[in-house]
Amino acid sequence: MSTSAPVISFNDLRKSYGPLEVLRGITASLYKSDVVSIIGTSGCGKSTLLRCCNRLETINDGKLEVIGIDLSKPDITSKKLRTLRAKVGMVFQQFNLFPHLSVLENLMLAPSKVLKESKQECHERALHYLNKVGLSSKAEAYPEQLSGGQKQRVAIARSLCMNPEIMLFDEPTSALDPELVGEVLTVMKQLAEEGMTMVVVTHEMNFAREVANRVIFLNQGVVEEQGDAQEILTNPQSDRLKAFLSRMNN
Repeated sequence: MSTSAPVISFNDLRKSYGPLEVLRGITASLYKSDVVSIIGTSGCGKSTLLRCCNRLETINDGKLEVIGIDLSKPDITSKKLRTLRAKVGMVFQQFNLFPHLSVLENLMLAPSKVLKESKQECHERALHYLNKVGLSSKAEAYPEQLSGGQKQRVAIARSLCMNPEIMLFDEPTSALDPELVGEVLTVMKQLAEEGMTMVVVTHEMNFAREVANRVIFLNQGVVEEQGDAQEILTNPQSDRLKAFLSRMNN
């Protein structure tokens, strides 16, 4: 465990939608260069917890700090929100690429609009990250001309163009055909090896086992178990986690 300050800190975090309490007191700390897999059954609150980290969802109670920004406050300034979104990249299940823009234009848009960088800077960085995800040849293509795996790799490159400190992944392979999953996980594994701080909601137990250094298992809106990935996945303590891993491994 790092002795530095956590980059994400949850303390008794709670989130409700009307009478439905989805997150019921989440406490955890994530540190620089951690690769944390959040696992659990559908509907346990995984994606909601992730979306709280860049203020796509607001919390109802408790404390949440991300890169030193207090997201517990209901009146966060637009300037702090822009800082947060610039430093915390997010990759969704459904890619969310602009269909009317080329791959290159998709990557250049946010650095140009948000970071106010020059066209040349944006262009060079976009080409750099397209090369990083193995898609240099697709710079002038449009999203409809790409496979699902290629779209997701473009989405990852687009987030990287903002030079984020943290990357959030919400089930990044769940919308892909099985044969395309590997190409996306390979890019994510490379990012992890380079020290990128990552929080990954996933059903890919092989990724959690091979790449993550920590695992958080959510069950019905609470942290059932958390800790070292290898320890938790090979020696689960709770009956619920044992049952979950048994189903995932069959």
